[in-house]
Amino acid sequence: MVEKAAGAFRTIGELSDDLGVPQHILRYWETRFSQLRPLTRAGNRRYYRPDDVALVKKIHLLLTEQGYTIKGVQRVLAGKSEVTAPLANLTAPTVSKSIIAQLQAIRARLADALATAEA
Repeated sequence: MVEKAAGAFRTIGELSDDLGVPQHILRYWETRFSQLRPLTRAGNRRYYRPDDVALVKKIHLLLTEQGYTIKGVQRVLAGKSEVTAPLANLTAPTVSKSIIAQLQAIRARLADALATAEA
């Protein structure tokens, strides 16, 4: 397979293969993101310009790696929201050992109550 120049237009099939995203997902993104408008030729063939390719890669990154929703990516692209740290980097709040002990005691009492109710 011959590698295209950086400034060459990409077909939907080529872009789909590059990103590992099905073609129908790229078509769906065109309906959800007004900024994404590839050239269309006869037979509705899509040709993505280098700017379109960069935008698709940004959308893909935000959706798959950073955990954004479609609406969240729309806000980022519209400039109404800033890109934040990936969700994977967020840590769960710590729970003290005394709270855990209290919850375990409550669970034990509930289990006893259920066992007596069933008998």
